[in-house]
Amino acid sequence: MDVDAWDEATGVALVVDPRRGVRRPVTDYPDFSHLERADQVVAAVPGAGWRAYWKDEGPDNGPLTEQVLAWLVTAKGRATPITVDAHGHVDDAEGADRLIPPGEG
Repeated sequence: MDVDAWDEATGVALVVDPRRGVRRPVTDYPDFSHLERADQVVAAVPGAGWRAYWKDEGPDNGPLTEQVLAWLVTAKGRATPITVDAHGHVDDAEGADRLIPPGEG
């Protein structure tokens, strides 16, 4: 969940509770453990033929190549490749050994 505001008296982060339609302190949630700083995603750009390559993530610890479905772009200009595997599972490819541009073998 995104922090929507901060309680001025306590300094506690507030998030929107969509069920109740109000802001609630994050500490009201029983499963709350901590806040994490995250860049806000402001755009998604098509993968445009890029591929992600891992040298030892495939079958029998061999090579694996997956299509980049999209690039998520943050407010700070960082682009994260998002891949889709043969089973349709989507994940980020930040740990890829190499990103292969379109047209490169």
